[in-house]
Amino acid sequence: MRILGENERLTQGSTVATIGMFDGVHLGHVTLVDFLKRQASVLGKQSLVITFLSHPRQVLHPDEPFSLIMPMGERLARLQELDPDMLLPLDFTRELSQLNSVQFIELLRDRYGVAMLVVGYNHRFGHQRGETFEDYRRHGEALGVQVVKAPEYLGEYAPVSSTIVRSLIAAGKVKDAMHCMGRPFTLSGRVVHGFHNGRGIGFPTANVGETDPDILLPHNGAYAVLAHVNGLVLQGMANIGKRPTLDNGDNISIEVNLFDFDDDIYGMDITLEFISFLRLEFKMCSIDELKHQLTLDRSNAQRLLHEYLTQKQS
Repeated sequence: MRILGENERLTQGSTVATIGMFDGVHLGHVTLVDFLKRQASVLGKQSLVITFLSHPRQVLHPDEPFSLIMPMGERLARLQELDPDMLLPLDFTRELSQLNSVQFIELLRDRYGVAMLVVGYNHRFGHQRGETFEDYRRHGEALGVQVVKAPEYLGEYAPVSSTIVRSLIAAGKVKDAMHCMGRPFTLSGRVVHGFHNGRGIGFPTANVGETDPDILLPHNGAYAVLAHVNGLVLQGMANIGKRPTLDNGDNISIEVNLFDFDDDIYGMDITLEFISFLRLEFKMCSIDELKHQLTLDRSNAQRLLHEYLTQKQS
């Protein structure tokens, strides 16, 4: 697979392309790219996936908060795993956003050799947002570009969209998000020093800091997780929230208790895979009540992780 530079020009009529943000690279995206590759093979052309470096909302409405499912590097890696012939990371600009659909199709034809444009079943492009797929098809026909609609993903958890996946993660429904994405939602950071309260109650935690501020956080609460750190994959439970029982202020912290593991990992990179939601965060009446709840959480997390890993291996 070849990664293109934005200023490269491809031979006229040489590619079958699709374009989008592909945030989360969920199962709907997998269906789209598989269809793209089949169409390219039938026509004897190269399959091309064009993905935006920044989300259009971040460019057009920079003052409005907006979070992504995954960072750009992971998104590009996931798209490469789908194995199109070519991948083009394209800078989304205000100038690009001002193109109408005719101008946009013409740009794809002239610069990137697009003979066929595969459009996601609910995708819109060009600043005339009221246009329909039939409008795109008609504009493409006039420009010598065939515009076709990819089939909708019809799996068990359909419909699937990046918006739906974001809403599931924000609600703490990480298991449902995993089924939509085909893999767990992940969050990466670095192990930093925290309050060190966990060790004193028998549940030492690694504090995950330096996370990407553009990446969505799951809803405050406790989760069963798999942690990737220092070449190891460890089972654990993570808490996202303000730690109200320990009165640690209003800052959101991400802490993970790793089962049967007590090595020094401060300063190391860590990635958490969120497997299942355990419970909401709430203030408890005493440290003893907190210890009892954490014991229950650990038992539930171990059971859920065992079920997940067993199913994954089968």
